Amino acid sequence: MPRRVDPCVATLVDKPPKGPEWAFEVKWDGYRLAVHVEPGGVRAITRGGYDWTKKFGLIVAEARELGHETMIIDGEAVVLDDQGRSDFGLLQRAVGRRPSLHDAGEIIFYAFDLLYLDGQDLRMHPLSERRRLLEPIAAGRTGAIRFSEEVHADGAEFFKIACEMGLEGIIAKRRDAPYRSGRRPEWLKIKCVRRDTFVIVGYEASTVPGAIGRLLLAARKGDDLVYVGGCGTGWSNQESVALRELLNAIPADRPAVALKRKGAVFVRPMLVADIEYRAWTQERKLRHPSFKGVREMEAPSEVFDLDIHLP
Repeated sequence: MPRRVDPCVATLVDKPPKGPEWAFEVKWDGYRLAVHVEPGGVRAITRGGYDWTKKFGLIVAEARELGHETMIIDGEAVVLDDQGRSDFGLLQRAVGRRPSLHDAGEIIFYAFDLLYLDGQDLRMHPLSERRRLLEPIAAGRTGAIRFSEEVHADGAEFFKIACEMGLEGIIAKRRDAPYRSGRRPEWLKIKCVRRDTFVIVGYEASTVPGAIGRLLLAARKGDDLVYVGGCGTGWSNQESVALRELLNAIPADRPAVALKRKGAVFVRPMLVADIEYRAWTQERKLRHPSFKGVREMEAPSEVFDLDIHLP
């Protein structure tokens, strides 16, 4: 039995593939784990090879009860939000040391592949066969270990629905492919991308002279502006310098949002930025924002409204 297996990692693509040879699943937003069930115990190994057995006690305990002496199950550890969506921020707090409303008991391991079973290495078997063996082990369970179900739908339609539901994206896998470690074209990930408009309320300087390090962004909430995080990517150095000059021309006497940040330069809320991003954190901050453009604000109604979109 392998002591460790480097995981198969999905390749990012723009749209779902077509054809009956592809199987689709939800893209879970959590920690990739390999659960090793061995005669001497159970181990939970991260994508980077770290032993996090102690952090996932309920998953480890339940793995002992799955009815097999040896197994390696590939999957994702997640915490679900109130809408049943995996939330990486909730997971980080559940396994961390900070006080949190979510504890380690809420972590769920979604099993999606089986690499080893009862003395047999399954990695050269096709995905369809590995999933056939995994399903009776994990399907139907409602505890810490659950089965990541295949979604029987057209990839494009599934992706559209997943994004409308606020999921991070979907995964496509070749049914006939063996399990190979590393980033592989047999596994594809298609991420939902959102694009909205936010007010620029300030910036932080870059280490590059004359450039911007991060834009400080705000959304509407009622008649007020609320800080929703910073954006530090999406522009060239030339664009960054020009943007800083533009913002320096509209300095603010005081911040337009309740924010204290050392070294920040605050500006009047006259300009809006088009921002592409992946999702929202539990604290209502933008995840993975990228700058796509700037323009003068024509009306407050064009700015993202937290009360409408994140009530």
